[in-house]
Amino acid sequence: MTARKVLLLIIDGVSDRPCSELGRLTPLQAARTPILDRITAEGVSGIMDTIGPGIRPGSDTSHLSLLGYPPEQYYTGRGPLEAAGTGISMEPGMVGFRCNYATIDGAGQVIDRRAGRIHNTSRLSGVIEERVDLSSFGVEVLFRSGAGHRAALAFRGEELGACVSSNDPKKEGIIPPAFVPLSDSSADKKTAEALNEFITQSLPLLADHPLNQERKKQGLPMANMILIRGAGQMGDYEPFRERYGLSGSVISAATLITGIGKSLGLRYVTVEGATGSSDTNLEGKVNAALTELKEQDFVLLNIKGADEAGHDGRATEKKNFIERIDSALEPLLETEGYLIVVCADHSTPCSIRDHSADPVPLVIWGDGVRTDSVMHFDEIACAEGGLNRISGHSLMPIICDLINKAKKYGA
Repeated sequence: MTARKVLLLIIDGVSDRPCSELGRLTPLQAARTPILDRITAEGVSGIMDTIGPGIRPGSDTSHLSLLGYPPEQYYTGRGPLEAAGTGISMEPGMVGFRCNYATIDGAGQVIDRRAGRIHNTSRLSGVIEERVDLSSFGVEVLFRSGAGHRAALAFRGEELGACVSSNDPKKEGIIPPAFVPLSDSSADKKTAEALNEFITQSLPLLADHPLNQERKKQGLPMANMILIRGAGQMGDYEPFRERYGLSGSVISAATLITGIGKSLGLRYVTVEGATGSSDTNLEGKVNAALTELKEQDFVLLNIKGADEAGHDGRATEKKNFIERIDSALEPLLETEGYLIVVCADHSTPCSIRDHSADPVPLVIWGDGVRTDSVMHFDEIACAEGGLNRISGHSLMPIICDLINKAKKYGA
């Protein structure tokens, strides 16, 4: 029997390096994971360089690679993908940006890059989109809130460039710089000038907004500045269905991953209580994925909280969250006719609090899959598996072959 449908579960940033507080084990090695271990014992394992050996992947480039879209060909920057994830309808040629709501003091210096990790900024974003007018530049403004303090900005218009600087100083105590073009192109100059005007018009709108006035009375940081980075021009992506002959869905609380899925034509599925952090509704996400697979051929399920713990250097919290993920995966064992693929998009070691180039563990489980001798899902054990060490761009060809969707090369 051959599996017909695919669940690609990407546990974001789950792989790590030895942690002293865990007795020199990685969080995956230290965690009790009976479900993942059973999947591993009944499947075929390996380790994977999601981009290539020695290359530190971003979450954007790694997901594109894992989905079989070479980032060196398709990646144009994180901004347009984030914008698509917030619900902006991005078209080829539009320019997108990642944004943070931030707090500045009376001198204009950034005192909190995340505005006290403010939530529910849709009222602020609505006013910005409605009242900032860049028509003198021939630019239409689209601005939407993301998760928490995050937002996304997009420009629609003629002759817009994306080679511009950021106004994000990346640390507190500095006045956000003006945008400047990073080339001699008139299109980049136009975008930089439009961005500076965007900030000029947005500052009084934010300062006077009732939400910020209320936060000021409560002694909370005001969301009175927008920090903008990650400029990119929207690319032209071959639809996933045309590329592989598979219908698909994406389930993720991260706007970036949602944006990648939408850009490839995957159906976006919302899950109540999905947050992109360790308090997310894991059971709801797994159940939603299984429900989607009743209709769809392929589901991308991203779980984010382990990455967050890695960035914060909290090894024990990362281990505990991995154990929660494992418990939520139990319904997968009851499925038939599905190919279950579990991996990370990159390593996020607690010791460096950032992405690293360490390869990630990978396991494939389902009907027709060869079984190797690996019994535990972790960075070291999976290195002994039958898949050996592969690159991320090889994953979708392997998946397509296992579900009998691969085309023969040669006669």
